[in-house]
This record gives sequence, structure tokens and C-alpha cells, in this order.
Amino acid sequence: MSAQGFSFTSDRLREIAADVLDFAKKGGATACETDVSEGFGHSATVRKGEVETVEYNRDKGVGVTVYVGQQRGHASTSDFSREALEATVKAAISIARFTAPDPCAGLAEPELMARDLPDLDLYHPWRLSVDESIELARRCEDAGYAVSPQITNSEGASVSTQESHFVSANSHGFMGGYATSRHGLSCSLIAGEGDGMQREYWYDSRRDAADLIAAEEVGRRAAERALARVGARQIGTCEVPVLFEAPLAVTLLGNFVHAVSGGALYRKSSFLLDSLGRPVFSPIVNISERPHLAKAFGASPFDSDGVATRDREVVVDGVLQGYFLSAYSARKLGMQTTGNAGGSHTLIVRPGDEDFDALVKRMDRGLVVTELLGHGVNYVTGDYSRGAAGFWVENGRIVHPVEEITIAGNLRDMFRNIVAIGNDALPRGAKLCGSVLIEKMKVAGN
Repeated sequence: MSAQGFSFTSDRLREIAADVLDFAKKGGATACETDVSEGFGHSATVRKGEVETVEYNRDKGVGVTVYVGQQRGHASTSDFSREALEATVKAAISIARFTAPDPCAGLAEPELMARDLPDLDLYHPWRLSVDESIELARRCEDAGYAVSPQITNSEGASVSTQESHFVSANSHGFMGGYATSRHGLSCSLIAGEGDGMQREYWYDSRRDAADLIAAEEVGRRAAERALARVGARQIGTCEVPVLFEAPLAVTLLGNFVHAVSGGALYRKSSFLLDSLGRPVFSPIVNISERPHLAKAFGASPFDSDGVATRDREVVVDGVLQGYFLSAYSARKLGMQTTGNAGGSHTLIVRPGDEDFDALVKRMDRGLVVTELLGHGVNYVTGDYSRGAAGFWVENGRIVHPVEEITIAGNLRDMFRNIVAIGNDALPRGAKLCGSVLIEKMKVAGN
């Protein structure tokens, strides 16, 4: 890893982590884990051709978690001096001595620690000056305006670049870390006039800037999506098939992950309690976790506990094969960690053979959802109710845009009633899922 751009080398981060562990041992902690990180980047936003914002960030920090028996304490600092590190460790130990013992507290088992740390190609610096960022944002916005004179306003086009690196270590002898990058382009445009104005956006985000779609393409897509929304109206209340466009289908995947993650399960606040080995999706649904996928968001050779990650099948033919557990939540449930401390890793929903247009044709009559509003998800019951906008479909064709509606159902039923998954997944996040067609949902309109 090149240290260009960073204030500290990876070797220096390792030295700091080793010092923290040493201070914790000398201070009487029975176990310790620490994360040392540094990151920097900038973003530039242009609106109507003028520079609106330029933001810089440069951050660093050390987090320390200590265990005194089964008592846990945590403290953090942004000061990398030995004096500050020692004081932070002492603070964590002091906090631990005043907390109640927790029989599930502690590091993950030593034999689960990651030893082989493959290079997952996650670091691709983009040496982009602020002036170059501004010019790229202008090109993006200009391309959107050029699509049609009906593009009447802009909420701006932005370019961002971020780099970071970290080291995690614990008193089991584990120490590992790596650098990552994340770069993005986005554009939000407004079409129409007066009460008929509609806003839409598009964005792309990648580890490697060379993989980003062209700035002009981002602007064009934002404009085309805004234009397609002009003339939107309500529809009557009905119960019809609903097609979640790919950017929104990943939110359904997020709902699923939340419901089968350790915290929700041991607190008994999930509608998918005791679902292991049972059908939770339609038989066409298969979900894989691929933490070692090169360049992917969500890729990592180890989790936040230092536990080695591995490829696995989370859902096979609709049947749940595994939860998302950290060492702590696994102990609470009497199970073993799945290497998911800190969350899920790269998740891939196996695509079907049809693209978005083919799914619209298959649906015949129903609703395409392209925007969701609000947070109406009850994870205890699975009840789902969210404001939405999109397009109405008749005879397998989009006939007009739709707004000011609510879609409702229950996630348990929605998952079981998935009838098709598109092959149009977007590789711009840690969850890859094509458009999802659900057999029917309630749509509340006028």
C-alpha cells in the first residue's frame, strides 16, 4: 500500500495498535481490542454552473475496548501521542470496572481469528484536484441540461473522493488492516414548471474511479428520469403486482438482513425469529455472501471482531441457511459467530434471465416503484407501509408516472411472493440485487 496522501503509514498504525494492547495489559485488562484509522477526501458540488460547496475532510482516531473479566469498557481518542493513548486505555479500564459483568462479553475465540489476509484490491487512489472535481461536476450537470429544455432547474451535481486505511488488533495476537477508497458522481435535476415540477437523480459509486460511468452519462440519466416523472398523478386504491426498481430492491435486502441479524434476534424484535432452515423467501430466491470479492463494497477478509470471513450461501431456494452474527450476539443466542460483527459483507441475489423491460412486460398491469418515502417498517411484525412514487403499467407497458401513493404489505408475505428477479443489479453498493417483482401489494391512492 502506498502511503501517499496519508499522514501515517500502515506500519505506524500497527505500532499504535501494539502500544494500546501493551498499555491495556499493563493496566490490568484481561483482554483488549483496538481499531486505529485515518481517512481523508473532498467533495465538490456545482449548481447551475456555479460552485456551491467544496468540502474537505481529514480524520483519524483510535477506539479501545477492554475487558476486565466479563466487564467491558470503551474509550476513544483522536490524539495519537503515547500519553493520550495511555490515558484512553486507562479511561476504558476505569469504565469497565464500573459496568456489570456480562457473561457473553469478550473477544471471539482465538481459533476463529483471521490469519490469511488476501489483498482484495480495495484501494484505488484518485488524485483529483478540487478544480478538476468542479469541472467534472459541471460536465455532469451540463449534460443533464442538454437533454431537454424541460430541465428547468438543478439541485446540483457532485463529485466526491475518499481514501482511508485502518488497523485492527486484539490480545489474541490478531492484527490486520488495509486501505480502501470510494469515489462517486451524482446529479439531481428538476423538470417541468410550477406545480408540475419533478425532481430525480442518478449516481454512481466505485472503489476505482476508472470504473465509474461517465459524468455525462450520470447527468443524462438524472435528466431522463426527471422528465419521465413530469405529469405524475395519483391512482385509485388497488391491489396489484409491484415491481421494485433495482436501486430500491436493495432496500428489501436490507430489511431482510436487519431481521436476521443477531441484535434483532436476541432481543426478540424480529418477525423472522426461529427461521433458520425454514422458507422465508419464494423458492426462486438465492442469496450469497461473498466477502472476498475483489473491488467490492462490503468486501473484507475479517469482521470487526477479527474473525475470518468466508463465502457462504445465506438463502438457498428460499430457505434461510444462516443468520448474521457477531461473537457477542452468537453467544446470546447459543450459537457461533458467522463473521458478521459490523454487519453483512458483499451480498449477491442471484439474478433471473429478464431485464427491467421484460419484468414490466411480465407484470402486465401494476405499479413500478422508483422512489420510497418514510420509514414505515415494523421489524417486530413485518408490517410494511411506505410512501412511494413510480409508474403505472398497463398491457405490459409504462403508461404514466404516479405520485402521492402508499404501498403496504407484510415483509413475510412480500418475500414469499417474489415472482421474478431482474438481471439489472447496479454494482455501486455492498448489496447487489436486480429489480424485484412481487405478486401483489396494496396500493393506497385517491
